[in-house]
Parts: sequence; structure tokens; C-alpha cells
Amino acid sequence: MSEETKARRKSGLINLIFGKINMSLAAIAVSLIFSIILEWIGIAFWWPQEGHLHSQTMMLNEMQWLSDDFSQSLFAKSSTAFATSIIENVYNWLFVYTGVKEWLTSPGNGSMEQWVHHYGRAYIESVIYVVITFIIRLIIIVFTSPLFLLTALSGLTEGLSLRDIRKFGAGRESAYLYHHARRYIMPMMVTAWVLYLSIPFSIHPNIILVPAACLFGLSICITAASFKKFL
Repeated sequence: MSEETKARRKSGLINLIFGKINMSLAAIAVSLIFSIILEWIGIAFWWPQEGHLHSQTMMLNEMQWLSDDFSQSLFAKSSTAFATSIIENVYNWLFVYTGVKEWLTSPGNGSMEQWVHHYGRAYIESVIYVVITFIIRLIIIVFTSPLFLLTALSGLTEGLSLRDIRKFGAGRESAYLYHHARRYIMPMMVTAWVLYLSIPFSIHPNIILVPAACLFGLSICITAASFKKFL
């Protein structure tokens, strides 16, 4: 193998890794924007009486699930303390140091400020709770990442076993199945993330993330099982 071919493969691998990272960051950013928009639409049409209390209640439920179901983690000794530390830092930088919290408590005396405070307080304050809820859910996704890794390894192992059976048993090739299964691997995981991060009501993470992890592993299993028998 020539040096040029090796360099091309290495460059392709690096571009692939950075491409996946950029796709994940873009999905996270879109989820945050989408969750804020959905909450504002809800305040305007679905729960106008609750206002910002809807997002506050959602935040409290998510925090309770985090403390109850994720008491231990591979990434931190105490998941609750770790999450609380991150939330406090983000809250201080975005809403305390910028003066937003002080303005919500005591707006200026100008007529324009009073008008914005009266009609926009619920929307502005809901952003605080939506951002905190978003961070909690993002932390939960990080804590459940070993589940996706486990299903991926299980799916790969099972798929390679099925491929060997097909290889030595004169099984049929199916490039169509391979390419379609491979195409759905990343979207399966990213779609679950976007859905879980954006959904405008409280839902236990297991309801979304566990089925998504199983489908993720199944896609890898089908991809490995349908890979061509001879290279």
C-alpha cells in the first residue's frame, strides 16, 4: 500500500469523525432552539394559564428522574451533584451575570420596559427553565451513552456471527439491505436525541432512549450481517 493511499485513508477517517461530531453538535443546537419555540407556542396556545410554570414543573420532574434513576454513573461519583454543578454554572453565566434575573425581579420604570415585562415575562422566564431542562436531558443522554455502546457491541457481535453463518452456508448477498441498514445507524440515534431534547412535556428518558438504543443495535446487527461475504 502506497504512502499516498495511507494518507488518503487517514484523512478520510479524520473527516468522518469530525463530520459525525459536527452533526451531533448541530442536532443539539437545533433541539435547543426547537424546544424553546415549542414552549413559546405552548404558552401562547396550549397552556396560557400556566405560563412559565409549565416549564418549571417539567424541569423539576426531569431533575427528580435524574436524582432517582441516575444516582451512579461511569462519568461522575454523584450524578446529581455533577448535574447540579453544571446547571448552576450555566444558570449564573446566562441569566445572573447578564442581568436577566434581576430584570425579571425588578424591571425598569420606563413604559416600554413595563410593557415588555408584563407581556413577555412568561416567555423570557420559560427560556430559563427550558435551558435547564435541556441541560438535564443532555446529561441524561451522556449518562445513557454506555447503553448505546452496549447495544452497538451486541449488535455487531450478533451480526458478524450471522454473516459467518451466511458465508459458510452459501447464503445470499443483499447489497440493498446492507446499504439501507447502514444508512439508518446514525439517524436512529440522532433522531432519538432530538426528540427527547425537544419534546415540550415531561417524559421518562427510558421511554425514548431504551427503544432507540435497541433499534440502534438492530441497525448495526443487520448492517454487519448483510456485509459482503468476501472482501
